[in-house]
Amino acid sequence: MEKKKYTQAGYDALLKELNYLETVKKEENKKEISTARAFGDLSENSEYDAAKQEQAIIAARILELKDLINNAEIVDDSEIDESRISIGSIVVLYSVERGCELTYHIVGSFEADPKNGKISDSSPIGAALLGAREGEEVVVEGARVQHLQVRSVSRAK
Repeated sequence: MEKKKYTQAGYDALLKELNYLETVKKEENKKEISTARAFGDLSENSEYDAAKQEQAIIAARILELKDLINNAEIVDDSEIDESRISIGSIVVLYSVERGCELTYHIVGSFEADPKNGKISDSSPIGAALLGAREGEEVVVEGARVQHLQVRSVSRAK
């Protein structure tokens, strides 16, 4: 697996989720399996089947998180030119076509959450913005062409 870029906050979120799954969810699931097992005949025990299925989902997510963590590259803010858009930047843009301001936090692809303004560095808009400075206009080629004027570039604190 290739290295994926993360902000420190995104990497910390992976560690937090892994810790939660390993320390809390696995133990809760063990209790659910034990309780369901006590109901008797396992061949017709839907509670047991559901708990075992949950166990498999938890195990798969733990493996996925460990893989993501092992292949994570944390963007070092001290080595970044803060005047240019990069992973971790918060940018205020003006959309010429829509006539409104947009604010995005540029994050690694696994941290993206567009509903909350976090867009991936590999998304069409994120990729087009990388390296741009305040005052520049960026053209985003996609399903429709967008002209975005960079109003400000800052870093998440």
